[in-house]
Amino acid sequence: MDSTEPPLDGVRVLDFSQFLAGPVAALRLADLGATVIKVERPQGGDIGRKLAFAGRFVDGDTVSFHAMNRNKYGITADLKNPADLERVRSLITQCDVIIQNFRPGVMERIGLDYPAVRRLNPAIVYASASGYGDDGPWRDRPGQDLLAQSLSGLPWLSGSADAGPVPIGLSIADHLTSCHLAQGVTALLVRRFRTGAGGLVETSLLEAVLDLQFELLSTRLNDASVTVRRGGRFAAHAFLPAPYGTYPTRDGYLALAMNPVPELGRLLGIDWLAALTDEAAWWEQQDAIAEALAERLRTEETEHWLKILDAADVWCAPVLTLEELLDHPGFAAARMTQQVERGATRLTTTRSPIRIDGRTLTSDRAAPRLGEHDGVIDRELLDGGPAR
Repeated sequence: MDSTEPPLDGVRVLDFSQFLAGPVAALRLADLGATVIKVERPQGGDIGRKLAFAGRFVDGDTVSFHAMNRNKYGITADLKNPADLERVRSLITQCDVIIQNFRPGVMERIGLDYPAVRRLNPAIVYASASGYGDDGPWRDRPGQDLLAQSLSGLPWLSGSADAGPVPIGLSIADHLTSCHLAQGVTALLVRRFRTGAGGLVETSLLEAVLDLQFELLSTRLNDASVTVRRGGRFAAHAFLPAPYGTYPTRDGYLALAMNPVPELGRLLGIDWLAALTDEAAWWEQQDAIAEALAERLRTEETEHWLKILDAADVWCAPVLTLEELLDHPGFAAARMTQQVERGATRLTTTRSPIRIDGRTLTSDRAAPRLGEHDGVIDRELLDGGPAR
């Protein structure tokens, strides 16, 4: 293989998934070079076309649909229609990977579960994402990000002791699930290239957010005295002592990570903190330490404190707003955006966060319109047209 080719060049993926976790897993494979064919219902397609993040649409689809389905081909198939189902079965014989995130039992009823698909294509890599796995009391609950966060206890790890649960304000369960699913697919592809054997990779929103809590869960499972005790109003972590948190300044907020309290006291001119050398006191007097830091930091602007703390190699950062982030040279330096085009529509979105051999992974292929590539895929894969 030419080393300039993307690593998954030549791999074909049939993506039956909807909304976020499955489509983003397929997107990650597409960005690595795979040919991803998105399969949607003829009536309405992926529900993500209409479930709009911030209520924003471009060219008839949500901006979020564009973002998570770029770099894919799109076909339609009614899996309850015998002719369409037979067409899909033929496509399966020509593909390497299947991704699906239906509720447990759906693919079995359609006849496209892993055992059935493996009979059609023994080398297939079959990726399945669910809300809570195939067993247990939560098996049939709706697989949705906030619900998975809530069942996992994650919202109790953010916020202060006197606040209610604070969920993470993004689809963290979906995004982590997509990473794990894509990782499992690539691992099975490596095995298949070595041995010829396909395989099944499964994960769920619940497993993804439980894995996110590996430090907490591992510690509690080995010490029953460990429990969640959130700190005061400036604390950013239930299991780290002061000064770990975010603090108001005259014009914004400043984040302080793991830092020696006496060093902060000396730099900020807080004498009693400078004398607080007993690390046990950083836990015992956490709220008092945080209040003292907040009172002092409020007196000057964020940039004033950054000059002092950065010079002393203190672990700190400004807490940027969305607008400040997008205007910052640091955001520009990350080069995390790209342009995609669909007809006359031009859209700016994010790129893959991975770099391969020093190159960023970008593509200008936009998300497909519903059924946009039905004819193309039929000609190339089912009618003896060009291979890969």
